[in-house]
Amino acid sequence: MTLEALRADFESATNRSISMPVAGAIVWTLVGLASTQLSERASLLTLLFATGAIFPIALLIAQVRKENLVSSPNPLAKLMGYCVLMVNLLWAVHIPLFLQAPEYLSLSLGIGLGLHWVVYSWIIQHPVGIIHAILRTILVLLAWYAFPDFRLLAVSGVIVVVYLWSIYQMVARPIKFI
Repeated sequence: MTLEALRADFESATNRSISMPVAGAIVWTLVGLASTQLSERASLLTLLFATGAIFPIALLIAQVRKENLVSSPNPLAKLMGYCVLMVNLLWAVHIPLFLQAPEYLSLSLGIGLGLHWVVYSWIIQHPVGIIHAILRTILVLLAWYAFPDFRLLAVSGVIVVVYLWSIYQMVARPIKFI
């Protein structure tokens, strides 16, 4: 298959790929809300466990949407899988931060869990992923610095806003490969 044919197959199989960002938006919303009700340590534990639930929640959403999230033989889908693995290898940084410098956890998770969007952008040949990754990185950093007493709430809020913008772009964009 040509690269264009692989991209067309990816687009067809993933049905615009919105299950992961929808799951992410749900989880980060819940994390932000939890941060207003729980102690800082309990909120950070919620963040750790909730972000680990993004993928299983996305699997449920993908099933409803008829989105092939895990079993495609397409090498571009496998590349996205490797990118998700790459992002998850950062847990080797997130966990020590939680244990030694917990004030940095929302910063590391907020930025780290969004890095795979760059490759997604290359696969679909649309800037949504690059914009998502850059906007998310800048806004998470700004929120983290600007609201030191409410870091988790601020970081969660900007991530949800970036997710909503990205989901809109993903749904509204023309698909040129099909």
